[in-house]
Order: sequence, then structure tokens, then C-alpha cells
Amino acid sequence: MTDPLPWLVVLPLAWASVAFLLGPGRGAVLAAFGVALQCALAFELAARVQAAGALRYAVGGWGSPLGIDWYVDGLAVLMLGLTQVVALPLLLYARSYFGHAGAAGRYFWPLAGFLIGGMNALFVSADLFNLYVTLEIVGLAAVGLVAAGGGAAQLAAALRYLFATLLGSGAFLLGVALIYGACGTVSIELLGPLLAGEAPRAVYVAVVLMSVGLFLKTALFPFHYWLPPAHGGAAVPVSALLSALVIKASFYLLLRLWLDIFAPLVQPLAWLPAVLGSAAILWGSWQAVRAEHLKLLVAWSTVAQIGYLFLAFPLLATQAAALDAVVFQTVSHALAKAAMFAATGVVIHVTGNDTVAGVAGVAQRLPLTLFAFALAGVTLMGLPPSGGFLAKWLLIDAALAEGAWPLVLVVLLGGLLAAWYVFRVLRQAFLLAPPTEVAVRAPRLMEWSALLLAAASVALGVRGIELARLIAPVGAS
Repeated sequence: MTDPLPWLVVLPLAWASVAFLLGPGRGAVLAAFGVALQCALAFELAARVQAAGALRYAVGGWGSPLGIDWYVDGLAVLMLGLTQVVALPLLLYARSYFGHAGAAGRYFWPLAGFLIGGMNALFVSADLFNLYVTLEIVGLAAVGLVAAGGGAAQLAAALRYLFATLLGSGAFLLGVALIYGACGTVSIELLGPLLAGEAPRAVYVAVVLMSVGLFLKTALFPFHYWLPPAHGGAAVPVSALLSALVIKASFYLLLRLWLDIFAPLVQPLAWLPAVLGSAAILWGSWQAVRAEHLKLLVAWSTVAQIGYLFLAFPLLATQAAALDAVVFQTVSHALAKAAMFAATGVVIHVTGNDTVAGVAGVAQRLPLTLFAFALAGVTLMGLPPSGGFLAKWLLIDAALAEGAWPLVLVVLLGGLLAAWYVFRVLRQAFLLAPPTEVAVRAPRLMEWSALLLAAASVALGVRGIELARLIAPVGAS
């Protein structure tokens, strides 16, 4: 096992296949060991990239244009590491959660493995068609996870999600076909010089189609209609995986393309994602403030927090801090949102209630879980010393340097709205709860998994310099 990259793609597909063969509900231990090994492989790959710079692999010895290339730089290896690091505590959490959840966990383990394998392959794919293939694997596995073991409402949410993901993938594939017809290749390396000059009109149409498809899959406002019911209605470990990782995969792809081959073509459109991101922050936060159900509140918070990722797009060409802000927001949100969903799952398990009103008394019954929820909230609000604070500080700094005052106001207002919906839950938790006859104990593995993820999102603000060093070459390329 001298080269970690192929194993990061093959290993999750292997343990997912074995988990499927073992039968429904089996494979939890295998999945945990597999992802733990993937964490070690991701850190080894990160060390190689830091030492040698970006790496290119010809799969099977056949590179582009005839074969498949994999490309790994600081940004790709960061996303690989984030995926394994977030997935490991969530899979441990899921092992305890599905011990009480019946049919919902019957096919969780193989679907989770295919999901992680698809994301790992997406982060390193270096041609547009293979990006489409991996995007489709991720989307279909995610839909399967949402639908697994669900009732009518959950199946309806999964069908809506399926429609959204197929529509987004179809738009992306149509764009790939137009680019291939105009340029004769789908290799990102070969497309770079071809699109640097005067591009054919079909390429501009392709850029719009592919971008809209990725907006839809990332659930950017107003393409977010599928996210709240899907994330709010799925099993808690599924909601955490989708919110923390899956939408980041499509965002990563959009960011990569807009920074690389599409950069000369999309500069006039750079403010469009920022405007949509601003609307996402305000609308998603307001819906979270109004939400009566706890999981739906956290799901609407995801819609809002996604918006921050897009505020940096008009600043990426001129402000180096903008890319750092995107990276810190991506990582801190993944950790915090996984923690918040995990903490919410513990509350629902113990209280048997998914409403915000049902949180009353949790401060006395679940102090560790409430602390994890509060730490995650600190990150989402952007309070120091969290990773969310560092992300928003860098974003504000880049916006001020560019004179983009509206973006600064949106960031500040979004932080206040996040404080509103987070403290709404915390305030309710300290109220006295009506007496209950049955005392349900909180599974310790679920509580500590939530706390570990939340603590990591805060610690990122203290030890985040390593991430900036890792992605430094990306901005230069």
C-alpha cells in the first residue's frame, strides 16, 4: 500500500460491497475500521502534497486524452481529509443510533460506503465526464440514504431530492457534451489553453448549464427547495452526512471549475452567486428562526450557511483571503453542522420529541449534548475563537479591501440571525420540562461523537493555519 490515493477510492467501495453482501443492518464495524484507515491514508496523501506539490496520476497507466487522470492539489486533499474526518465520528454515531432505529439502518452501511467512495473519486477526477459520473454516484447514494426505511413523507422528500439531483446532473452532462463538441476533449488540463482565448458560443451555454446544475445540487437559493424536507426528514446520521459533506462535494466542483478552466468566462457573472448567497443567508436564517421542528431548524440553517460560501466569488480573482474564507467556512460548517444534527438526534432519542418546544428540560437531562449543540452554534454564529469566526473575519477583510460593503452587512446580519435561532433553542432547553414516567438514557457514543465534532469546529479557529498552508498553491495556480 505505497500509494494512498487509489486506496482512498477503492477502499470505501470495497467495504460497502462487503457490507451489502453481509445483509441488511450489517457492516458497522467494517465501515468504522475502513474509514479509520482512510483517515490515515488522507493524512499521508496530504503530507505528500505538502512536500511535493500537486500530484497527477494516470489511472491504469493511461492518461488523458485516451485514459483517466486523477489530480490532487491542496484543495483536493483538504476535501479528502475533511470527508474522512467527519465521516468517522458520524459512522460511530450511526452504529449506536441505528441500534434503536429499526428499518432505517438496513442499508445505511453500503450506501454510506458508496457515497464516501463517490465523493473521494469526485475530488480527484481531472476530466469533466468522470466528474459527472462521480457526481451521479454521490447523488444516487444520497437519495437512497434519504429514502431508506422511511414513511410516506420521507419517500416524498427522497423523490423530490431525486428529481433535483437528476435535473442538476442532466444539466451538467449537457454542458459536458457541448464542451466536448466544441473543443474535442473533456480533460481539464487540455481545456485550460483552449478556453483561455475566445471561446465558442456553445461553451458559454455549457458554462451556464453546468453552473446552474451545480447550484441546484448545492441547494443555493432559489434552488434549495429540496433540501429542508430531505435533510429534515431523513434519519439523523443521514442528515448529518448530507449537510456536512454531500452538498460540499458539488460546491467543491463548482469552485474548482470557476477557479480553473471557467475563470476567463465567468468573471462578468461573479456577483450573481454572491447575490444568491446573500438571499440564502437571509431567507434560510429567517426560516430557521420560524421553524417549529428541531431538525427542520437545523436544515434551514444549512440553507443559510451555504450562502456564505458564495459571497466570496466576486472577491476570488483579486483577494487571496477570499479563498481562505471559503475553505475555513467549508470545514467549520461541515464539523459544526454534523455536530448540530448529531446533538439534535440525541435530544430526539431521549425526549421522543422533534419540536423546539420539546427541548425544555434538556439542560438538566443532557448537559453534554446541549454543550455540543452550543459549541456548534458558536461556529455558525461566527463567534471567536471558532473556525466560523475565522471564516467570516477573512470574508469581511476581503470584502472591505474590495470596497464591497453590502457583503459585510450581509455577513453581520447573518451572524445576528444565526444567534437568534441558536439561542432560541438554548433558551428553551433551560426551561422546566413536564415530568415523564419513562427515563430514556442518552447513548454515550452518540453524545461524545457530537461533542468531538463541535469541539473540532471551535478548535479550527485556533489551529487553522495548517489549512491555509495546505491550500496556498491553489490560489497561485
